[in-house]
Amino acid sequence: MRLYSIEAGNFKLDGGAMFGVVPKVLWERTNPADKNNQIEMATRCLLVEDHDHLILIDTGMGNKQSEKFFGHYNLWGTHSLDKSLSDNGFHRDEITDVFLTHLHFDHCGGAINRSVEGLLEPAFKNAIYWVHKNHWRWAVNPNVREKASFLSENIMPIKQSGRLKFIEGNGPLLNDLPFPFSVYLVDGHTEKQMLPIINYKGKRIIYAADLIPTVGHLPTNYIMGYDTRPLKTLSEKTTFLKDAVQKNTLLFMEHDPFHELVSLKETEKGIRMDEHFHLDAYFS
Repeated sequence: MRLYSIEAGNFKLDGGAMFGVVPKVLWERTNPADKNNQIEMATRCLLVEDHDHLILIDTGMGNKQSEKFFGHYNLWGTHSLDKSLSDNGFHRDEITDVFLTHLHFDHCGGAINRSVEGLLEPAFKNAIYWVHKNHWRWAVNPNVREKASFLSENIMPIKQSGRLKFIEGNGPLLNDLPFPFSVYLVDGHTEKQMLPIINYKGKRIIYAADLIPTVGHLPTNYIMGYDTRPLKTLSEKTTFLKDAVQKNTLLFMEHDPFHELVSLKETEKGIRMDEHFHLDAYFS
């Protein structure tokens, strides 16, 4: 097995929304805001090469939305999914499986493309798309709070393509899956978000997704305003981070543009980042 960091693009989100009730004077120490109070974010996917399977974990935003839509998120930088795949020697048509941690637009928007004829079609034409069954139900019948994050043009064409498969189970830990990794389920951010746990070259790596979007969110009470069940997130983070430290886990950060892979340590203030690395350099 081999892992590749795939940079799908950078964007910005409101810092207040990203940290909920935490005062700006505290969160801007780790995540400085621009004049519009927005902080810099990444959409960093993970490609898992295992024998004849190429599994892409999340897809970023994609590029099919309108200029007005993307204007809200102030895209920046030069990263793109196709360029990053190419830089690592791959093409999107080689992807065999697309594993979606959840169906918010910044995680699954790149799963569906709009053709020149205006048709919505799978961006990875040879891939199976994997989603948790409970989360699918949650996303296609969205609550008012999350409705703006679940875009039908990102979701329904997956089912209509006939390439959708479900992962089932309440967890929190799912084993015996058709992947070279297990899955940890969390429900605070959204129903049944899936975090891959990968044993790689003697190390335990967890794709942190939106449980811990940036290093600035390591304090257990630093919780996004987007989370549907913030008290559940608080409990989940506490358990998750304690276990991660005990098992010397490395976190692969999806949304932190400046920290790709981080180790953890216990401090007087709680669990914090110890060191940070690039995936390739760490395992070279």
